[in-house]
Amino acid sequence: MTEYEDRGLLDELQNFQELAKALKPSPGEIPRLAEIDIGGLSIPLKELVGGDHIIYIDFNQRYDMARRIRDAEKRNRPDVIEKLRFCQHRAGILLADVSGHRITDALIAAMLHQAFLLGVYYELDRFGEITTKLFEHINQRFYRTTSVRKYLTMLYGEISEAGRFRFISAGHPRPMVYSREYGRFVEISEKRLVSYPPVGMFPSNTTVDEEVDPGTLGYKKPYTVNEIDLLAEGDVLFLYTDGLSEHARGEYFPRVLEGRLADTGDLSATRICEFLKEDLTRYAAPEDDISFVIIKKTAA
Repeated sequence: MTEYEDRGLLDELQNFQELAKALKPSPGEIPRLAEIDIGGLSIPLKELVGGDHIIYIDFNQRYDMARRIRDAEKRNRPDVIEKLRFCQHRAGILLADVSGHRITDALIAAMLHQAFLLGVYYELDRFGEITTKLFEHINQRFYRTTSVRKYLTMLYGEISEAGRFRFISAGHPRPMVYSREYGRFVEISEKRLVSYPPVGMFPSNTTVDEEVDPGTLGYKKPYTVNEIDLLAEGDVLFLYTDGLSEHARGEYFPRVLEGRLADTGDLSATRICEFLKEDLTRYAAPEDDISFVIIKKTAA
C-alpha cells in the first residue's frame, strides 16, 4: 500500500469515527415521577463511544400526552385513552448492550435507538402504551437485516409512581432490588425474571406480514412481561450491563456494590451513580463498557 493510500485510509477511518460520534444518540431527559428518583450513566471503554446504550422515556416530556388523549377521544377509543393516562404516571427505561466496544458496535446501538423511538410513536397512537409487539418487530428486523451478527441484549421496563416495575428482557442481566431495610439485595422469584434470547438471534413467529424459515433452531417464544415491586422508601432497583457484573473478574458485583449502596442512603439517584462510577473505576480498571441505572423509591 502506498503512502497516498495509507493517508486515504486514515482519513476514511477518522471520518467514520467522527460520523459515529455524531450519530451517537442522546438517552433523553431523565424521567421525573412522584416518589421515584432515577439516575443512570454509561462508561464507554474507549472513552468516546461504545456498545452500551440507555434510552429514557418520560412520556410527559417526550410526547404531548394531552393532545394524544384528545385525538383518542375524537376516534372514540376509550381503551387508548385509559392507557395513555396510565403512561402519564410511569416512565420507561431501555438498557441495551451490543457485544464489543468499537465504533461499529455504537452504530448498531444507534440503529436500535432509532427503531425503538420510531416504534413508540405508532404504539402510542394504536394502543396508548408500549407493548411487546414493538419488541417482536425490532427482533424480527435485526434477525432479517443485520448481516453483522452481533450479540445484542436489551431490557426495557416501565416504573410507576407506586414503585411497580414491569419489564421484558432479551438476554440481559436480571434487575436487582436493594432493600434499605435489610441492607442487601433481596431475592426475586424466578417467575418474575423470565428472559428471552438476545435481540435478532432467533426469528419471531408473531408477525403477520411475513414468514421466516426458523432453520434448525426454531422460533423465539413470544415476549411476556415481568413485574417486580419497590415497596419501601429508600429501596433501589438496579439495572446494569454485564460490564458491571463482570467488573474486576466478578469481584465487585454484587458483594462490593451491595456494601457501597449501604453507604449511599441519603444520596439522590444521580449522586449514587456518580459515587459508584468513582468507586468502581478506583477499585479496578474497566475492561468493558459499563452502564447502569438507579431507580430509587422516595418518601411519599
